[in-house]
Amino acid sequence: MAQGCLKCLKYTMCVANFLCFMCGVAVLALGVYLTVNFRMAALTPNLASFNLSNMLLISGIVITCVSFLGFLGALKENRCLLLTFFLLLFLLMLVELTAACMLLVYEKEIAARVQDDLNIGLEKAKAHDQNSTTVLSEWDVVQTQFECCGVNNVTDWGNKVPSSCCKTTCDTTQPIYWKTGCLDRLRTLFEDNFLITGISVIILCIIEVLGMCFAMTLFCHISRSGLGYKL
Repeated sequence: MAQGCLKCLKYTMCVANFLCFMCGVAVLALGVYLTVNFRMAALTPNLASFNLSNMLLISGIVITCVSFLGFLGALKENRCLLLTFFLLLFLLMLVELTAACMLLVYEKEIAARVQDDLNIGLEKAKAHDQNSTTVLSEWDVVQTQFECCGVNNVTDWGNKVPSSCCKTTCDTTQPIYWKTGCLDRLRTLFEDNFLITGISVIILCIIEVLGMCFAMTLFCHISRSGLGYKL
């Protein structure tokens, strides 16, 4: 009975880690796609390294590596791989909880840093020719998708208001611009998804705890069976 339960646990870990590996590959592919087709250097110059595409790339690499380690450790019943898998999951959970706490504690400082960086990016965009799509494309995408204009409002653009700020068309004598700034839109988006993000972090931590429990249970069984160095 015990052997049957442990075999079930072993193959459950293999299947779960294989699914996580496939999800990691999908996240990694999405990160590569966004990196190639959408850059954030002109939107947030100083925070370009923390954009969505880079976060997806890092997350995809971490998920694929850790899940492959767990899959191989469970399949081969290798104590070293299982212990490494357990420690990596524990470290990942600590990093996630630390990042969540810092986000809550330093929320105002982070918002001010984002606002300053958006202002720098907008000034750099204004310094270029308005017809240069390579410079204004990021602002055009954000302003079109979020129906906003500038950092705070349309006056941020001065006399170089791009067409993406117009509600309908800018070919009229008195064009109608979006009244809300992109900073307010981004803040609203974050607040609207704050609960979903919190629930996602909790669910992810629960999955990681279950993974650690399964790995340690299998590790202890292998140790008692004398199969610790089975390849």
